[in-house]
Amino acid sequence: MKTGKIEIIYGEGSGKTAMALGRGLQALAYHKKVIAIQFLKGSQNQDKMEIIRRLEPEMNVFRFEKAECNFDELSELAKQEECANIRNGVNYARKVLVTGECDLLILDEVLGLLDQEIILEQELEQILEGRGGADVILTGRILPENLSAMADRIDRITRIASGKEQD
Repeated sequence: MKTGKIEIIYGEGSGKTAMALGRGLQALAYHKKVIAIQFLKGSQNQDKMEIIRRLEPEMNVFRFEKAECNFDELSELAKQEECANIRNGVNYARKVLVTGECDLLILDEVLGLLDQEIILEQELEQILEGRGGADVILTGRILPENLSAMADRIDRITRIASGKEQD
């Protein structure tokens, strides 16, 4: 049995989620089953995901968080409560890979879970090692060295300029 590939899309620039979901759309063209799990984005902006929901059941997007704002905007107490929801998402990712539920698993902003110390790098590595034949895409701002060694492909997104440049 072939082992799935690991792709990492990271950096300070915007477009990581769009790029990962675009890869998901490409996979659909080859009749692949795609699951995306988004982290640290809260439950807000679900309306933006409506277009993706039209692709169900071939592509499913999940957010396990209950807060309506980004994780960074929460109080310390709310962050502790939200961590339990995030852990449910991490456990679901593990289950999806172990059971072979999909051909491509997108873990959007999972690298941010490492930054926030919600999960350890070793835990993420163990999840990836159990991927079987599924391909996995990870996104986030910072890429730990050990994870980069596991990757088959790495794309770094950078911001060249912000806003209009002054004349």
